[in-house]
Amino acid sequence: MIGLALRSLRHRAPAFTATFLSVLAGTALIGSFATLFETSLGPVSKEDQEILFIMGAVVGAWGSLIVLFSLASTLGIAVGQRDTEIATLRTIGATPGQARRMIRTETLLVALVASTLGAGIAWVGGRGLLAMIREAGMVSDSVAFAGGPLALGSTVALVTVTSVLAATIAGRRATSGPARLAMVDAASGAGRMRWWRILAAVVLVGYGVVMAMITVFITADSDDPYAAMQTAGSSSILVGVGLAVLAPTLLRWTAVTLRPLVGRFGVAGHLAAFNTSRRAHVLGGVLAPVIVFTAASVGTLTLVAIDGRTSGPANAEADLINLLNNVVVGMISLFAAIMVINAFAAVIAHRRNELARVRLLGATGEQVRSSVLVEAGIIAAVGVLLGLVAASATVVPFALARDEGFVPDGTLWLPPVLVALAVVLTLAAAALAVRRATAAPVLATVNQ
Repeated sequence: MIGLALRSLRHRAPAFTATFLSVLAGTALIGSFATLFETSLGPVSKEDQEILFIMGAVVGAWGSLIVLFSLASTLGIAVGQRDTEIATLRTIGATPGQARRMIRTETLLVALVASTLGAGIAWVGGRGLLAMIREAGMVSDSVAFAGGPLALGSTVALVTVTSVLAATIAGRRATSGPARLAMVDAASGAGRMRWWRILAAVVLVGYGVVMAMITVFITADSDDPYAAMQTAGSSSILVGVGLAVLAPTLLRWTAVTLRPLVGRFGVAGHLAAFNTSRRAHVLGGVLAPVIVFTAASVGTLTLVAIDGRTSGPANAEADLINLLNNVVVGMISLFAAIMVINAFAAVIAHRRNELARVRLLGATGEQVRSSVLVEAGIIAAVGVLLGLVAASATVVPFALARDEGFVPDGTLWLPPVLVALAVVLTLAAAALAVRRATAAPVLATVNQ
């Protein structure tokens, strides 16, 4: 099975590209902040140590949560797309354990190479972050960069272990049950969401809601002006990640509800409505980063705007908090954008033969491309709607805590701008992926 895994990597290089890029970008982001944490352990003053620790550990931890969740989602897509292949291996004699070993070996090799390269990028990124903090006057100019083997090695180990664990979970699902039944499920897109995913979503959403309630009823009356920010700031991210965990189920329910409406848009609308509900288990991997991007960006940036209006004269502490919030949003937004592009590229590449057969049945290339764009439109609409719901877990409690009411007093233009950005990103990623997938002649694609 190890030899088969090596041959699979060689012959399926395009299919593993999305996983490779996700691990590479994830390692670069986590490792950059980990180097700041290692720098804080060096010979620095107590004030500089506190700021570096906050940037490296606190901000890095939130980023790690988003990155590791996204990696697990991408690997789930990659393995889920191979259900038919894995079921076929089992019908010709491979045991479930052998199939899972092949999946783990493939993932381990990709993760080791990508995370090692990502560690090199993180070393450069950590230096850049430290330079930015020094230029902002947050730490003294005497603080020297000390990120090295401890931070980068730990990051590589964390990302690699997470990747292999995610592949193991996805592989166990792909090899559960009789092989013939697995082939039927793979062809039909059937499959129920596992109980542990539902439990994780309930815990995340519940924790976010509890933090929002604490903001309204407890920290709003605190003498610490930033107590409410500490409890409300994380709520949108927690609820957003919780909803993203349920993305396949939420997309399937929404697609079924919207099918009569979308089906009125001709052939493209009919194909999009049908495929979105049938392939929700795969397209949910695209929906998840859209939810997280919308929730984190709208929730955090609106919180910063409310704080700017209500916190009084600017001071060093306020500047640091705003910098941290902006860094978190920028980091999450960048990685979410990468995940949307990667996820669409992986999904469309897997559907090349399907799209070619639809063209052989009479659909034009333009109709096929339009149907994929309508699918992307459904995903974008559902994603921004759920993201706004998650963002409200931060915006509403914090606005109440700062005496602005349920609706903030200003910057109401910000959510529509961020929503438009999420929609444009999703549609652009879909357009790029489907154009590449339909560029080749139909018969050449089917015969691949």
